[in-house]
Amino acid sequence: MPPANAQRGFTLVEMLVVMTIMVLAYAVTAPMISAGVSGAELKAAARQVAAGLRKARSEAVAHKNEVALTVDVEGRQFDLSGDKRVYRMPEKIEISLFTAQSELTGAKTGAIRFFPDGSSTGGRVTLSLGERKYLVDVDWMTGRVKILD
Repeated sequence: MPPANAQRGFTLVEMLVVMTIMVLAYAVTAPMISAGVSGAELKAAARQVAAGLRKARSEAVAHKNEVALTVDVEGRQFDLSGDKRVYRMPEKIEISLFTAQSELTGAKTGAIRFFPDGSSTGGRVTLSLGERKYLVDVDWMTGRVKILD
């Protein structure tokens, strides 16, 4: 039986050990959590570009006229011809565009054009954040849009 005047509780050493373990656990897990958030943001941006390309193709087929998705690499944004909305990418994400020479409208801008039969000029929009990247490919013959990682 413990002495009557003994106090129950934790010693300072025990508290320091627990605090050290908590700090080490946070130091290990914090980078993993932020990398996961960045990866999700990058994937969401790739899906947004793919959705814009699919919308351009659908409009070209439905309205029987050409529709282009124009990418401004420097401004990190894209838009559809005939649409007033501009879709912006997060500042952290780098964008590059590979498209037909005839679709380059400047040093840092270009387009991927879709035709009424569903075909396109073809191309690729690459979105990257650090080591990770997603490629949004457009097949020139079918106009099919795919996200590759």
